[in-house]
Amino acid sequence: MKQILYLLIFTCACSVPNLESPECSQAREQLKDFYSYHFADDMSFSSVKLQNSRKYLTKRFATELELTNTKADVFTSGNDDFPKAFRIGKCELVNPDKAEVEVLLFWKDENRTEQRKIKVITIRENNNWLIDRIER
Repeated sequence: MKQILYLLIFTCACSVPNLESPECSQAREQLKDFYSYHFADDMSFSSVKLQNSRKYLTKRFATELELTNTKADVFTSGNDDFPKAFRIGKCELVNPDKAEVEVLLFWKDENRTEQRKIKVITIRENNNWLIDRIER
């Protein structure tokens, strides 16, 4: 009986609580979906890429990108030096409908190992967390 009690106490004492808000968890998951799609596709910008990405973008940001004439990767580095991998980092809830999420970008080849951070501003619209701005 003592062993079961010790096991229960040990299990409860070692659990790590999730301190992230549900909003941040949702925003992070949506960004993970977007960047997984983005990295699996051609990362250069085009009107076709914009059309395929619209479901992840606010109307404001999509309209802004319509005016963009570039082949650069507008969703990561901002140039044609495409990263090889990403990781979703910390999230800060600005208000219940706005979150700032860190995205880590990675480059690695025989000549270079590099990591950079970008900040992705997400806004909740119609219960979906959408990208509204990317800060480099």
